[in-house]
Amino acid sequence: MDEAQGADDLRRALGLLGPLEARIMRLLWSGRVGSPFVVRDIAAQLEDLAYTTVMTTVRRLAEKGPLTARAVHGKKAYEYELVLTPAEFLAAASRQEAAEVVARYGDAALAAFAARLDELTPDQRARLERLRGQR
Repeated sequence: MDEAQGADDLRRALGLLGPLEARIMRLLWSGRVGSPFVVRDIAAQLEDLAYTTVMTTVRRLAEKGPLTARAVHGKKAYEYELVLTPAEFLAAASRQEAAEVVARYGDAALAAFAARLDELTPDQRARLERLRGQR
C-alpha cells in the first residue's frame, strides 16, 4: 500500500470514530503508544482527560474491534492490544454496515448496490477487480 492510500485509510478510519476515540486511535496507529498497553499509557499522553474518561473510551474501542482486552492476572486492570490497522478497521466496519443495510432494506438494498456498480468509472472498476482478487 502506498503512503497516500495509508493516509487516506487513516483519515477515513478516524472519521468513523468519535472525537476522543479518534485521538486515542491516532496515538496507537501512529505508534506513539506501544501495544500491548494499559489505560495509564494512554492517559499519560492525554493529560487533559480524566483517567476514567480514557478508561471508558478504551473499553468502547475494544467493543468496536480495533483493540482487544485481556484481564491482567491478579489485578483489576486490563491490558489492551491493537489488533486492526486503519485499513482492516475500515474493511470490518464496511462489511458490518453493508450487512445492516441489507438486513434493513432487503432486496431494495441489493438492487441499490447493483445499480451503483453500473455507475462505476473505469478506474473504480479496475480497483474493484483488484480488491476482489485480494479476498
